[in-house]
Amino acid sequence: MAAPAPKPPPAARRLHAARCFPDPPPPPPPPASKAPLLSLLSAVPDWADAVQERRIRDRRPLYDHASWREHRSSRRHLRHFLTSLSSRVILSLAPPVAVFTGFAAAIATYNTLLPAYALTASSLPYQLTAPALALLLVFRTEASYARFDEGRKAWMRVLAGAAELAGMVMHRPPPPPGGQQHQQADDDPLRQSLLNYILAFPVALKCHIISDSDVKTDLQGLLAEDDLNVVLASKHRPRCIIEFISQTIQMLDLDQQKRSIMESKLSCFLEGIGVCEQLIGIPIPVSYTRLTSRFLVLWHLTLPVILWDECKWIVVPATFISAASLFCIEEVGVLIEEPFPMLALDALCKQLHDGIMDVRAVQNSVQTRLVAKTKGQGGSKCTDNGWPGSKREEAKID
Repeated sequence: MAAPAPKPPPAARRLHAARCFPDPPPPPPPPASKAPLLSLLSAVPDWADAVQERRIRDRRPLYDHASWREHRSSRRHLRHFLTSLSSRVILSLAPPVAVFTGFAAAIATYNTLLPAYALTASSLPYQLTAPALALLLVFRTEASYARFDEGRKAWMRVLAGAAELAGMVMHRPPPPPGGQQHQQADDDPLRQSLLNYILAFPVALKCHIISDSDVKTDLQGLLAEDDLNVVLASKHRPRCIIEFISQTIQMLDLDQQKRSIMESKLSCFLEGIGVCEQLIGIPIPVSYTRLTSRFLVLWHLTLPVILWDECKWIVVPATFISAASLFCIEEVGVLIEEPFPMLALDALCKQLHDGIMDVRAVQNSVQTRLVAKTKGQGGSKCTDNGWPGSKREEAKID
């Protein structure tokens, strides 16, 4: 019999792993100081990007009845128009729209001063390419909304799974006749810890997929100090909390069927992590984004030349309106391509927490009420509404 092949040394195994999973390239060095003219030209785009990023980090509320009434109000068009300058979408469009409007004004000035050498062209190419631009914008926005909807549905599944799992943790069947009450009381701290882990998972997932999130502050009131330190030291915090949940379920005194059902509910958590990381790590193919951007730039650079013969100086406002409209559509597609900053995730996590706490309070109140009624009946099996409470009482009535 041939001798088994010797195992490669640890150094060789590490080398093989490094070849299969190479480290990411080092970050590029910080850019050198810009020239004064370049710094002046980039001041407006940098300001617009800073405003947009700051507004993206704002927490979004969930809609209530008052919000829906305002949303469908007949005065919404006037309100939206008056608040245009505070819109992050419009502010982010200030650099390209200003550039193309200024370029149109320069073309108009040149054609006015030198009419013999005016820059003009036929509008036939625009008539032929306009449907292609429209289809490209429609595809871009539809693909972005599909990602937004997929992210929303993934979060709804995570929240529904957390609520269902928390309900199974809070549900405690009454002890059998002659059973030990203290055995259930011993499980109370462990059940409370498990409930906190379940509530902490959506918060950890939210911090995992949204940049600049303060995970320590968000989890401060949900996890104990030692548990929080373990989670913060982990490289993948949502999976670390899933491990807390799984091991706590194993420690609870449950029948095997219920334990298996509770462990199967963790699959929706793992699925939610996979969907969220996929949406964050894999954008719409960048070829479409680049093509749309280049198409829009070339379209508006040649628009003043095409419209000069028919519009003259009206090419300036026409270019402004066209650039503001088309670039706005493209900008909305880019914003919702990353769905999670657009969702009210903080409000959804708080809603889940408040809902579970309310259900728990209602369960305790109902249980206390039923126990008091049972003790007050003095062993009678007939309920307050007159119906018999046992088969023996029902036989007496018959």
